[in-house]
Amino acid sequence: MTKKLVADRMGLIDASGIRKVFALAAELKDPINFSIGQPDFDVPEALKQEAIKAIEAGLNKYSQTTGEKELQDKIAAQMQAEFGWDRPAVLVASGVSGGLLLAFMALINPGDEVIIPDPYFVIYKHVVNLLGGKCVFVDSYPDFALPVEKIAAAITDKTKMIILNSPCNPTGMVYTSEQIRALAEVATARDVLILTDEIYEQFCYDGPCESVGKYHEKVLVMRGFSKSYAMTGWRLAYVAAPGSLRPVIEEMTKVQQYTFVCAPTPFQRAAIAAMDYDVSDLVGGYAQKRDLLYNGLKDKFDVVRPSGAFYAFIKAPGGSGTGFVTKAIKNNVLVIPGNVFSEKDTHFRVSFATTDEKIRQGVEILRSLA
Repeated sequence: MTKKLVADRMGLIDASGIRKVFALAAELKDPINFSIGQPDFDVPEALKQEAIKAIEAGLNKYSQTTGEKELQDKIAAQMQAEFGWDRPAVLVASGVSGGLLLAFMALINPGDEVIIPDPYFVIYKHVVNLLGGKCVFVDSYPDFALPVEKIAAAITDKTKMIILNSPCNPTGMVYTSEQIRALAEVATARDVLILTDEIYEQFCYDGPCESVGKYHEKVLVMRGFSKSYAMTGWRLAYVAAPGSLRPVIEEMTKVQQYTFVCAPTPFQRAAIAAMDYDVSDLVGGYAQKRDLLYNGLKDKFDVVRPSGAFYAFIKAPGGSGTGFVTKAIKNNVLVIPGNVFSEKDTHFRVSFATTDEKIRQGVEILRSLA
């Protein structure tokens, strides 16, 4: 009798729909690739040089599990200045995805409920399921505003955390200060942890991004260097929390010891410099890309204007996201069906992290398909 090799838990997750389309891009000839969330600019030269200097100086060995002290201190100082936290706890992680995995593993017991606004970034659902938790999805359609009242109604005795993602992938929404303060009041009153994924925090086009870290004491803030500095392959991010949540960061550090070990050491040196590097010109370029895409599609599609990140979440003509995406791919335009990010299959995601020329070409084809 042949023994089953694969663990039962693997049946709880699917292969990433984003990565499937990303792989498909390699097979097509010069596609218009609206699928992947990866900046079309390169790592700024000055930051490359910092990494090169670190490599040439022999800083290629393990760092401390929590990260290089100079980088940790710099992050802690920023958190203290921004949020007024006393003695912030910091863990340098291998990407925000790595930080999310550490947090979920350290916090979620089987049966714990995790409240997630829908649409959502793909990793949340699958890792919660993998750990035996229960995703409680809160619908934010049709305008994708933060559904504070619905979140409040979804909290139970089993609620372990609320996940917040602003600017949001896949919708491009930046939640307002009023919405975030209202959520903080709910979470404080009900004593619920908020995990806030702020990987796109520098990509805000219509005003500053507000962080719930200003208003809620029981919060894990996750930020990274992948998007703002095009370091997606360098796998570098951080998790920060008020001093009162230091025990949680310590538990996450234990998990890191037995998984990632530490974030890449030479790139941590570049991250120290990155925290003082001005990317406003690069972000400004993405505001123009947003306008190019939105203005080109708004009269043909039902689309909410993105105010951050580099995505638009667009209602599919005919009502089927998968059906429309199949048609788009046949016309050499790679987009992602909405059911990758949602419990619904009514929309599709476009990433405008590409050249202006590709955006124009893609808009023309999408308009013809509508």
